[in-house]
Amino acid sequence: MRIRIISAILLTVAAGGLVACQPTDGTKSSGTKSTGANPGVTGVPTGDGSAAKDDKPTAAARKKVPVFVGMGLQSAQDAAQAQGFYSLKSHDSLGRDRMQAFDRNWKVCSQNYQAGKTIPVDTTLDFGAVKLEETCPAKDMQAPSAVGGKMPDFKGKSVKAARAALDSGTSIDVKDAGGQDRWVLIESNWQVCAQTPAAGAALNGQPVTLTAVKFGESCP
Repeated sequence: MRIRIISAILLTVAAGGLVACQPTDGTKSSGTKSTGANPGVTGVPTGDGSAAKDDKPTAAARKKVPVFVGMGLQSAQDAAQAQGFYSLKSHDSLGRDRMQAFDRNWKVCSQNYQAGKTIPVDTTLDFGAVKLEETCPAKDMQAPSAVGGKMPDFKGKSVKAARAALDSGTSIDVKDAGGQDRWVLIESNWQVCAQTPAAGAALNGQPVTLTAVKFGESCP
């Protein structure tokens, strides 16, 4: 009987030693999956044990365009942003190429998307504007452009718009048509009275001469 007990104890000890010597699998981890390209990198664990997938970009939301015409430019921009439209720009409705430096001093005359039209909120809204004391034109006045290599008709246009219509390398001389020999500093405040070459002449790099007076003054 004693011999049998001793033998049973020896067998138990031997079996325990064999189990202790078995290697463990250190590559398994609950709740994650290894990527096929790099077995050493695991995905982000999710509740069901699968790796999470990257979120795909969703299409921009769509909303109706509000009525902006008649509003102050700053108020129009604030209202647009409140509706989710953040891509905004503005231009001079009188075609004088003036910058809307202080939005509260300008009012909206036109908008590039009709009120009530449903568009994606990432669409750019463009407001045509004039200064508060000015009257909106029936439609936005277009800035001049040199089409087909011909000299545009600059009469009545701002000196700034005229300069922008010509090649950046063009030599331009601007003179005070009022005979006071004033400096033309803020060109968007001066209107062209006469020009050389004449409208329609071929542009081949020749210098351009403009005479101008301030807006509100009469050309001689």
